[in-house]
Amino acid sequence: MMSNSLTSRSHTMSSDPFFDIQCRQCPRLAEFLDHTQIQYPDYHCRPVAPFGADQPALLIVGLAPGLHGANATGRPFTGDHAGILLYQTLYQFGFASAPESISVDDGLKLIDCRITNAVKCVPPQNKPTGPEINTCRQYLTTELKSLEPRSLIIALGGIAHKSVIAALHLKQKDYPFAHAAEHPMPHGGILLDSYHCSRYNTQTRRLTPEMFQQVFARARQWIDEQHG
Repeated sequence: MMSNSLTSRSHTMSSDPFFDIQCRQCPRLAEFLDHTQIQYPDYHCRPVAPFGADQPALLIVGLAPGLHGANATGRPFTGDHAGILLYQTLYQFGFASAPESISVDDGLKLIDCRITNAVKCVPPQNKPTGPEINTCRQYLTTELKSLEPRSLIIALGGIAHKSVIAALHLKQKDYPFAHAAEHPMPHGGILLDSYHCSRYNTQTRRLTPEMFQQVFARARQWIDEQHG
């Protein structure tokens, strides 16, 4: 298995090749952030950096920061409902040092794992447009290229899945999204799909804890086989 160093990156430097906290390339998102900052002056209200290990065995790709979650706290999946199941599951399978993510200074570390988003800024109604997804993909592309061989990617939801496939310059028709689907990747790793752990999906039981755990159990098994 890869190093168990509890390494965390703040990713606050604009020189980071796969994150720019000063990015304002999407006018609608930049305007929404400015408006939200006025309403909630204590919120992060900037692009949200990836969080976790420098060289992860597991990269989790979500959709975008939540308005009162990552957009408020500055850490992916922190402060909203979607993060509850995610961090509990990461802890259960040895990818996190604690089962709950509360704030950027709570001491939580990810183990051989990093969380990122297809879109780094919170979108209105949690719905980024196609051009916004495409513009932000430059950061995801660079991040995916930085992965070690035989690393594993989990895409949370169809948009994250499609963005990963596009970032790797693969054909969408060859990689259909389905919960728990497993796709071989050119770098020797695999892409695992999961329904997004959103409040809607979990409350309607489209995604149950058991279904989510199934995906991460497979991730843990695969990583241990490759790096054990």
